[in-house]
Amino acid sequence: MLSILMPVYNERERVAQAISEVLATELPTDIELIIVDDGSTDGTREILREGDWGERVRRFEHERNQGKGAAIQTALREARGEFSAIFDADLEYDAEDLGLLLPPLLDGRANACFGVRAFDGYTSHSFMFVLGNKGVTLACNILFNVYLHDIMTCHKMIRTQLFRSLPLQAAGFSIEPEITARLVQRDERIFEVPVHYRARSNEEGKKLTARDGVRVLATLLRCRVSDA
Repeated sequence: MLSILMPVYNERERVAQAISEVLATELPTDIELIIVDDGSTDGTREILREGDWGERVRRFEHERNQGKGAAIQTALREARGEFSAIFDADLEYDAEDLGLLLPPLLDGRANACFGVRAFDGYTSHSFMFVLGNKGVTLACNILFNVYLHDIMTCHKMIRTQLFRSLPLQAAGFSIEPEITARLVQRDERIFEVPVHYRARSNEEGKKLTARDGVRVLATLLRCRVSDA
């Protein structure tokens, strides 16, 4: 079974559609969707409480906003599947692409698979956003002597037992590079596949900022000097 971990914070306009798209996706394994509302204040929580999502959906709440990393770790503790995948509720990714990440795990080629974004003109947020993504990925490659293409991708699918064993500390967006760094330190070879992506604008609710880029670099450096 695949456990899909969905951290949610103030996504009133998108969360219902994101849930529907995940549940409608045809995958070669059973799924469960674990939603963690991370202290939403815009009406998202009420939508989640009132929705009839069926048996495949389990919902949890943080009383206050703790960050994406904290929400992912709450969901991961509840996961029942052999594999776990992160999927945001912001509709920047295509739920059907979850099926592209499964084969390398199902056939034993890898214990972790990442979906790589192309960042072509229509899909990118801005030049600086793309440059920042490529910059932190380059930093990871240099620090850990690997060759990855997109460490900040939301599309990460990992064998659950391995995922839980990683010493993750980051509460915010820095959970993404931390997951990557800890996998590399375990000598896990990360399989990469291309996925669809359309970044939303700041006006549409884009939450990443330049400060997050600094935190990502700090996280990579912390992981490089310590494997715990």
